[in-house]
Amino acid sequence: MTTEDLYCVRIFVRGIVQGVGFRPFVYQEAVKNALTGWVRNTSSGVEIEIYGKRTNVEEFLHALKNHPPPLARLDQIEVSEISPNGMKEFLILESKDTESQFLPVSPDISICEDCLRELFDPENRRYRYPFINCTNCGPRFTIIKGIPYDRPNTTMASFALCPECHREYTNPLDRRFHAQPIACPECGPHLWLEINGQPVAEKEEALQKVRQLLKEGAILAIKGLGGFHLACDAANETAVRTLRNRKKRSDKPFAVMVFDLSKVEKIAEFDEEEKALLLSRQKPIVLLRKKVDAPIVPEVSPDVNTVGVMLPYTPLHYLLLEPEENFPEVLVMTSGNLSEEPIAYEDKEAQERLLPIADAFLMHNRPIYMRVDDSVMSVSVNGVIPIRRARGYAPDSISLPFVIPPVLATGAELKNTFCLTRDQYAFLSHHIGDMENLETFNSFVEGIEHFQKIFRIHPQVLACDLHPDYMATRYAEARAEQEGLPLIRIQHHHAHLASCLVEHQWNTEEPVIGLIFDGTGLGDDRAIWGGEILVGGYGGYLRRFHLEYIPLPGGDAAIRKPARTALAHLWQAGIPWEEHLPPCTALCGDELSLLHSQLKHHINTPWTSSMGRLFDAVASLIGLRQEANYEAQAAIALEVVCDTRETETYPIILQENEIKLGELWHEIMKDWGAGMQPSIISAKFHNWVTAVALSASKVIRTETGLNTVVCSGGVWQNRVLVQKTKALFEQNGFKVLFHKVVPPNDGGLSLGQAAIAGWKALKRD
Repeated sequence: MTTEDLYCVRIFVRGIVQGVGFRPFVYQEAVKNALTGWVRNTSSGVEIEIYGKRTNVEEFLHALKNHPPPLARLDQIEVSEISPNGMKEFLILESKDTESQFLPVSPDISICEDCLRELFDPENRRYRYPFINCTNCGPRFTIIKGIPYDRPNTTMASFALCPECHREYTNPLDRRFHAQPIACPECGPHLWLEINGQPVAEKEEALQKVRQLLKEGAILAIKGLGGFHLACDAANETAVRTLRNRKKRSDKPFAVMVFDLSKVEKIAEFDEEEKALLLSRQKPIVLLRKKVDAPIVPEVSPDVNTVGVMLPYTPLHYLLLEPEENFPEVLVMTSGNLSEEPIAYEDKEAQERLLPIADAFLMHNRPIYMRVDDSVMSVSVNGVIPIRRARGYAPDSISLPFVIPPVLATGAELKNTFCLTRDQYAFLSHHIGDMENLETFNSFVEGIEHFQKIFRIHPQVLACDLHPDYMATRYAEARAEQEGLPLIRIQHHHAHLASCLVEHQWNTEEPVIGLIFDGTGLGDDRAIWGGEILVGGYGGYLRRFHLEYIPLPGGDAAIRKPARTALAHLWQAGIPWEEHLPPCTALCGDELSLLHSQLKHHINTPWTSSMGRLFDAVASLIGLRQEANYEAQAAIALEVVCDTRETETYPIILQENEIKLGELWHEIMKDWGAGMQPSIISAKFHNWVTAVALSASKVIRTETGLNTVVCSGGVWQNRVLVQKTKALFEQNGFKVLFHKVVPPNDGGLSLGQAAIAGWKALKRD
């Protein structure tokens, strides 16, 4: 062999390449191709040196680029030729930590097929072990305390490996090579059951007692992957009602968990895309069409035609739901918290906060370092609509279309997330929740500190919402002052527009048309915006059209009172409040009198252009919902009854920069008075929203030549609206961009804030 036949290269790989079986994959490919050298983890990726025949090296590189491990994500591969390294074999070296470097961290991954098979194999030493995992599955983000991702930097550090686990952990040819959460019944975490604060059983006995309690109608607090769930039999009316009362959650639907797809088929309808989501490695809650004869009580998801379903994603879930005669086929599996609080994740905290709710606690001693709730996804004609991005997805990075300085964006008040950026990566946090209490704010601060640590980000720019009273805004203001950092305040709907642009890798200054429809966001004029048609991009925007302003009695309090919002709309349109109207019958005489006085004298009635409140008002007027017990409940009711076969719409009036509403209300009143079914009125209203958006977009296209339309804001969670808009706009030659990666609601807002702040920082430099 001539020296020309030999080749030595150094390779650097960046992306999700730690904790996913990447080094053993490299080892096996090197050995298969008779190559010598080494591989090691670093703080910023994986380094490789290989030496051998040029053809073998090329074969190795082909496998590396085209057939990496299933959980790996290769963002960057750098290859450079070097001098021969003198190695006689191929080795896996110790990890190298460079303080300033970082790399993306894998989300938690649901149990793989190999581990699931072993879980139920009586011959396997991990038979029925609730913490079975390997390099292809198991906890990641929830147990990581620092990087590199090695066992000492996880919450598994205190569990010393037994000889058999150690042998697997150190064998490059084993599926569990350097699987950091590796464990078995001899050396790993274990379960126990507590009742009235006292341990009563452990391990398999604890599991069987829990199953018996669930059969008897008890409510269980179950420690899982990223926090505690509250579980009960979804077919037991008393259990579900008791859970609602104790959790203080009157109407908001509960999620359910079933053992496999055959059980999903009994409660819901699903298509191939929904099936793929259910079976995906993320295993989110998927909103499915509920079957009329579903074997669950109506109280699981009252007054809606959908149910949130997820399949087991941990070995413990599979053991809990294992089919058995007379055992519940469907379990309510909802977040372990009181309404509006963050999910409980520490043992002591859970025992204190959940004691008034749960009859018993199934505990384990694998600590959770970072709480993470379940993700929620929906599917429309346009594909996936993320509703809540959390377990299985976070902290997976989102590629930015341009490199920006390190930014911390603090998000909004509701459905809060934060976002940190570094280089071309945006790290959007898991769902934090509604920032309405100290517990959620503390969770927000803890999350920021953890992200900064594991991704080694020191923000140079801070970004926040315009609203001065948001807790996230106050945090940003205080930190900017304390650290002397620039703070960029970003209008709410501009951030929505930018978040969708980032998803679609928009990297130019060319503006787009933004249909930004949501509930609440402070405008530049200090009014409450929400029905906005913008023209702009990262650098700025023009508010070209918006819904006509109406007074919002009580401000944000009106969110809970659609009847008050409906009557405010009628008052603004000059339509009398006839006593037989549903919103009038929902309020007593004194309330009506006070409301009229409040509107007449402009007492605590901020102006709003909110599309979300318009949906609420229509739902109220046609008798669907007069009081909302959770966000968007009235709008959801309006979507549920919509007859999508109806093609008629209501009159469209664009006047200068306003979308006028008076004629809309007169026509809705006429239809209601004539006895038209709510399903038809709802359909005509949905058609109107789409048609008015198209009319405004056509005006803008004529003025500017722009043809790309962005749809963002919480209203775009409405599947009927997405379906109608996609069809109508594409028929008229527009290119329409919807959210598929981050939620259209405020859960995606911080990504847009970060992009705008970073863009402005770049332009300023």
